[in-house]
Amino acid sequence: MAMLRFRRYRVFMICAFIILVLLYHVSQNSQWEPSSPQLPVHGHAPVQQKQQPVKDTNNNGQQVDSKPPRKSSPSVPPAYTRESTVAGQQQQQQQQPTTKKEPTIKIPQLKTSNEVKGGYGLPTAAPTVTRDADAKPTTVVAVNIPDRRPGSADDAYKPEDGDEEIHAAKPPAKYHGTSLSLSPSQTEIHWQKPTEWFPVPEESLIMLPTGQPKPIPTIQYQFEEESAAAKEKRELRLAKVKAEAQRAWSGYKEHAWMHDELRPISKKFKDPFAGWAATLVDSLDTLWIMGMREEFEDAVAAVRDIDFTFTPYRNDIPVFETVIRYLGGLLGAYDVSGGHDGPYRILLDKATELGEILMSTFDTPNRMPLLYYMWKPAYNENPKRASTSAGVAELGSLSMEFTRLAQLTGKNKYYDAVARITDALEELQNRPNGTALPGIFPTNLDASGCNRTAPAPKSIDTASEAAQKQAEEAADLEEEPKGYEPAATPQNHVTGAGAGGKKKKGENDDLKADLEFSVTPGMESIPSTPKHSTKHADHNDGRPTEAPAPFNAKGLPVGWDCVPQNLTSGGWGMESYSMGGSQDSTYEYFPKQYLLLGGLEPKYREMHLKTVAAVKKYLLFRPMAEGDPDILFSAKAFSRDGTDNDLTFEWEVTHLTCFLGGMFGMGGKIFNSAEDVEIGKKLAAGCAWAYDVFPTGIMPEFAQVLPCTNTTGGCHWNETAWYERLDPSSGWRDSQMEDYYVRKAEWEHEVEQLKQQEVQRKLAIQKQQVEKDELERKQRAAEDARRKEEAKLRPKKRGLAEEDNEINRSFGTEEEVTSKKIADKVNKLEKELDINATPNYQQEREKESEGAIRLPNEPVRPLTHLEYVANRIKTEHLPPGFVALNDRRYILRPEAIESVWYMYRITGDPVWQERGWRMFEAVVKYTQTEVGHSAIDDVGVADEDSPPPRKADSMESFWLAETLKYFYLLFAEPDVISLDDWVFNTEAHPFRRPKP
Repeated sequence: MAMLRFRRYRVFMICAFIILVLLYHVSQNSQWEPSSPQLPVHGHAPVQQKQQPVKDTNNNGQQVDSKPPRKSSPSVPPAYTRESTVAGQQQQQQQQPTTKKEPTIKIPQLKTSNEVKGGYGLPTAAPTVTRDADAKPTTVVAVNIPDRRPGSADDAYKPEDGDEEIHAAKPPAKYHGTSLSLSPSQTEIHWQKPTEWFPVPEESLIMLPTGQPKPIPTIQYQFEEESAAAKEKRELRLAKVKAEAQRAWSGYKEHAWMHDELRPISKKFKDPFAGWAATLVDSLDTLWIMGMREEFEDAVAAVRDIDFTFTPYRNDIPVFETVIRYLGGLLGAYDVSGGHDGPYRILLDKATELGEILMSTFDTPNRMPLLYYMWKPAYNENPKRASTSAGVAELGSLSMEFTRLAQLTGKNKYYDAVARITDALEELQNRPNGTALPGIFPTNLDASGCNRTAPAPKSIDTASEAAQKQAEEAADLEEEPKGYEPAATPQNHVTGAGAGGKKKKGENDDLKADLEFSVTPGMESIPSTPKHSTKHADHNDGRPTEAPAPFNAKGLPVGWDCVPQNLTSGGWGMESYSMGGSQDSTYEYFPKQYLLLGGLEPKYREMHLKTVAAVKKYLLFRPMAEGDPDILFSAKAFSRDGTDNDLTFEWEVTHLTCFLGGMFGMGGKIFNSAEDVEIGKKLAAGCAWAYDVFPTGIMPEFAQVLPCTNTTGGCHWNETAWYERLDPSSGWRDSQMEDYYVRKAEWEHEVEQLKQQEVQRKLAIQKQQVEKDELERKQRAAEDARRKEEAKLRPKKRGLAEEDNEINRSFGTEEEVTSKKIADKVNKLEKELDINATPNYQQEREKESEGAIRLPNEPVRPLTHLEYVANRIKTEHLPPGFVALNDRRYILRPEAIESVWYMYRITGDPVWQERGWRMFEAVVKYTQTEVGHSAIDDVGVADEDSPPPRKADSMESFWLAETLKYFYLLFAEPDVISLDDWVFNTEAHPFRRPKP
């Protein structure tokens, strides 16, 4: 049996032996290696150390070099770059024994300021496709890293409806969760420094102004020594302000440490600014100024742990907010704590680290920055343009921070970045008919530098040598050349437009190509399981296995070229101009940049003077208010046609515009304009008045008031005019009231007729009932008579007759009873129909009548003009002079107290301290919580009949960075952060001024 089993299986054993021998010989063949599980994806990642390349093969049998992925860096998804394409071509050339040398693609010079009149673009050539000598080497990162998700899935920017081609026109929603955590299989994707597409050579940088700083007039009032009583009062108030700052800081440290903001009601946190501890960084100089040194040391130690190359909360970096809060906060804290002579070098180091990241936002053809920076490598490696709808404040409020960084580091590239923005704004401000209000910019600007509405130039002279040769050959053809058109078979059919042209009508859209890779724009190639492979290992012609993205002659994506243009309006239709949100800090920075540069750059002075001239001409107005206060506000103007011929206005009172008093006051001092100082006083007094007139003692975010017809004398409180503004339709309302009286009379007449008809109907019914009852009575009487006659004929028992007579005597006969009932009904009906009935009975009768009939609806009485106005004032909580409360919130903003502080330091008048103290007490009363301070939802309700304002569970970082700092400095000694030694950025971070 054993022999039989052996013979049964010997065929299988022989086959197995033969297979083993074949496998052995194949394994000895040096030309054969296991194929790669998938094609490598080209990307860029710095290499920590050189590694021996491992030979691999692609599906064509071609050997390629692939390096093992780094463990310390995440995989980088494929991004369209010049270097990746050229590197792939060079790599294949090295692997092939004979190749045809292709001409190197170089980027010619960009449009410069010489080519565009008044241009501010790069004056030098763009780089070629080769990297700089000091650039880091690159490696190829495969996508099949074990236990890691492909970087492209979350790395690539996913545009939404309404997004522009290569940037977000509007900021995405803020993240308001508590925290985000990565699963073990996820990889943190960090920012990586990209190769610049449009670098500025060292010799073309705009340099910091040099020379001895110019003498600038003093800003601060020369304070005299205060009395003992005044000092005691001031120091008591100072201590109370510091106590509130300690409360807010302690709450943040306990419940939101290393997060952006504290939620002071729920005792949680939120991270709207990338989660880099915005409140901590924003509060650094406040802690130092208030003498909270232990808290300052803790915060500085925590700054070391902030990683500006990574955030799990946002796919973009809000550049403006990041610059004024983080970069400004670090630089301000470095300056106040001693600067180069102090022990906190880490603050400047972290500022430089952040500055280097933000410098990538300026890598655009015209060097205008990306205001919402998609920082992840998949998007960051690609060429980009600035927004076509950039907010003026976001675009023009980067100058102070980058200028101070350049001063402290000695690197002019930081100053160059923002100086080009200033040059662009200056050109627009000086351009004839550049804006509807000369001197002021519209809310949004097109900063892309690209006029897409004009036809792009098509000059063959600027093309590469190969492109010119191809064009010459094409000119000799008798018909248009056709591209490759693949056969449309079920096994290999590609729908849509291909290389050969557009998709033809009637093609089968259900058929799909058996693609080896599915490609999503902006994301890396994702392997799919192919049914067939059209690639053959024995048919290697040396061509790339993957087609690169199309280039134009400059090495940029096809369709990149356009007609260059300078800054222009970025809106469509009506343009708006104001000193409020989205514009404010750009104008604020003109005089402050002049101070920061020691007066060595005169353009900032000229730009400031043109701005204030336009504000005085177009925007300043005096509100009509009780008591005729001598105050001013700044309006918002609208232009329909891009000129000032047909302007409309919104007479706004906004918290953000309240900075204007300080700007006018400070600018008036340094540029010797007493008029501007006086205007600054009236603007600051206007915001203080807006605090006083509301029941909470706090002004709202946004309201509208009734303006006077002129800004000087002759404007007195007129309640009638206010009422007319609250109800512009008073004439129509009067006509509605007259019409109501007519309709009411008609209604009353109709109702009376219906009631009379109902009475007649009831009388008829009652009459019918009486007749019916009478007939029944007669019938019963006849029946009774018949029965009596029959009873007489029958023999009677003794005593029954007497009993019947007794009953009749007691109750009456049946006829008598029936007659009595009829009489009662008649009497009742007569009472119901009595026209002389008492009023109460008449109302009851009307109710019964109305219940039986359907009466028409009574006309609704409209409100009179006075009633309507009184109702609006009561329900909307409008103070005298206000016509609308568009945004009733207070979110802990600093602009009003900022101007109050400036006016105190400029004038020395203690009335500003009193105004500021009233503001402080009101704010603390309604915003204080157990662990901090919260925004409130309505500043207009504080009386006994209304509930108190609701707290919104939000404490933005500027509460500690700005609001409490200005309150503190208002009661600090005047030489603490003197305006003659320091200049504030828009987030109240003090930068040291140069001395003459």
